[in-house]
Amino acid sequence: MSYTIPKDVLNFFKKLEKNNDREWFNDNKPEFKTIEAKMKTIYNHLGDLMNTHDQIEKIKIFRIYRDVRFSKNKLPYKTHFSGSFARKKPELRGGYYLHIQPNNESFIATGFWQPSKEDLLRIRKEFEMDDSEMRDILNDNTFKSTWGNFVGEELKTAPKGFNKEHSAIDLIRKKQFIFTKNYTDKEVLADGFIEEVNESFKNIRPFFDYMSDVLTTNLNGESLL
Repeated sequence: MSYTIPKDVLNFFKKLEKNNDREWFNDNKPEFKTIEAKMKTIYNHLGDLMNTHDQIEKIKIFRIYRDVRFSKNKLPYKTHFSGSFARKKPELRGGYYLHIQPNNESFIATGFWQPSKEDLLRIRKEFEMDDSEMRDILNDNTFKSTWGNFVGEELKTAPKGFNKEHSAIDLIRKKQFIFTKNYTDKEVLADGFIEEVNESFKNIRPFFDYMSDVLTTNLNGESLL
């Protein structure tokens, strides 16, 4: 069976971008359901590949319907396909995300989107004590060529209780620990794209191993599990 993303996936969303209303979507719903079934198969296949080097606890395919209750944007449908892959908790931390959208807006993401208050403090305390291991991970050639550096929200100054002159303040002030990688439409539709995504996810592992170790131990390195 082919796990190459079909061109009609991107074509459907291009049409939806121009006709984002319930009447058009209902008229074209059979086409969407066919696409949705194909994409679910592909996401599940990616999950199988990831389980050869990680432990994926849950795959979540997000619905196409937008929640417009608290949004200024009242368009009813998303113009992309997306899904997340959760690691086995509580011992394995971090998550993966695959986003497929036309016009060269597809991307993958990994890391920690909304760390809890307790987790964020624990991570910052680790960086305060010793940031050398994190620096080694970020500067590794394979890691760097795959993921680059952190993206996401950060404070403009030091968090409360931390020295703004600390040598690791660039890490300490971060509120999120996210990496992203973008893809063109041509790359998304190419044979082997899903395998490439899997390999990129595999390359995040040193970071996840480090963060999982930090978040499952206290400052003395004693297990909390």
